[in-house]
Amino acid sequence: MASASAISSHAIVQRELRGGKAGTVRQFDMVAAPAEALSGRRRWAVRPAQALEPRRKRESVAATVTEAPAEEKKEVSDVSYEQLAKEMEHASPLAIIDRALEMFGDDIAIAFSGAEDVALIEYAHLTGRPFRVFSLDTGRLNPETYQFFDVVEKHYGIHIEYMFPDSVEVQALVRSKGLFSFYEDGHQECCRVRKVRPLRRALKGFKAWITGQRKDQSPGTRANIPVVQVDPSFEGLDGGAGSLIKWNPVANVDGKDIWNFLRTMDVPVNSLHSQGYVSIGCEPCTRPVLPGQHEREGRWWWEDAKAKECGLHKGNISQENSQNHAANGKGVVTVNGVSNISDIFSTQAIVNLSRPGIENLLKLENRKEPWVVVLYAPWCQFCQAMESSYIELAEKLHGSSVKVGKFRADGEQKPFAKQELQLGSFPTILFFPKHASRPIKYPSERRDVDSLLAFINALR
Repeated sequence: MASASAISSHAIVQRELRGGKAGTVRQFDMVAAPAEALSGRRRWAVRPAQALEPRRKRESVAATVTEAPAEEKKEVSDVSYEQLAKEMEHASPLAIIDRALEMFGDDIAIAFSGAEDVALIEYAHLTGRPFRVFSLDTGRLNPETYQFFDVVEKHYGIHIEYMFPDSVEVQALVRSKGLFSFYEDGHQECCRVRKVRPLRRALKGFKAWITGQRKDQSPGTRANIPVVQVDPSFEGLDGGAGSLIKWNPVANVDGKDIWNFLRTMDVPVNSLHSQGYVSIGCEPCTRPVLPGQHEREGRWWWEDAKAKECGLHKGNISQENSQNHAANGKGVVTVNGVSNISDIFSTQAIVNLSRPGIENLLKLENRKEPWVVVLYAPWCQFCQAMESSYIELAEKLHGSSVKVGKFRADGEQKPFAKQELQLGSFPTILFFPKHASRPIKYPSERRDVDSLLAFINALR
């Protein structure tokens, strides 16, 4: 992951060269600002879109990116993108975007969702190269997102290329299933009509695209995305497999460092962020996240964690058995061809319950002590997000009258967990009282230590 100091090095110390004006473009040297120099700079607050006053188009900056030295230019069809990904693994987002724009020119565009991926537009602006931006207007976005689109266009002096779903397909879906069918049978059908198919049409007009995917956004599906790759799901301008290149310049950057960059560069942001929204999508399917929750948990919250991709980046996941995420029987998920998901909640303070163990706990009407048990799947990013708080809870309760346990409830255990343990989605937290057989399900989605302790103390 890129550190805060790495992001800080993207801050641009600009000084005008003497005698160096050409038209409206000002020439600047770009040098890395040392971390200690930044500590004395005035910190900019990130301003919500509505609070911004229109300002005139910023002059483009012709920048020299020191991380990406000039090389003999190759035809893009001759490039080994697997090798290029290795070469640029530790390059800055600015250097990666500069290379992408240099290679593809007018045949590449930034995919902009109206969230913190506005950082991509700022990086592109800093390269001084011309760039294109497109966005998917699903017809169901928040009003704040539409307002933010307008602010971004005025701030950078650009025109966002909007893509819309097919009106006939939307009409057929709504007439047959209603406006909110996704709450009943999942979001995939609606996303396919409103997002995936419009994206597929849009990408047919490009040879490459730039996304804001980060590894820390979704550990279960995005943990191994490279900074550049041949797109595994979509086709580009020339058609056929391998005809589209996908750039992920902030893949190795932590979310907190993205926000440090946005504040430092005084970049406008969607006002929804100040209301607790982190990951922003369509209005009916997005809500603010609570303490202890992963940022993607604000999306499609009524579904299992495995469904937290809308289909735009479905190439991130490769599984033989998407039904239970454990096709090999060992609980290992293949993500971008890499099997690396190990068990979680591993500490001596947490008892690892087997199927017979949890069944015995269910049968007991008089237990020696109460139990709190998490039903989890190790590949679930929301289980991963609460791992530290659950371990801290176990350590606080260690030696007390309350036992803390875990039960892996995916794969072949899932039907049992749904029928007997009230499993709805992962993670599910149960409290087994001392003198009652039926466990009590934790009703809140707040998974911070204080909230969990309040729940336990109210029932113990």
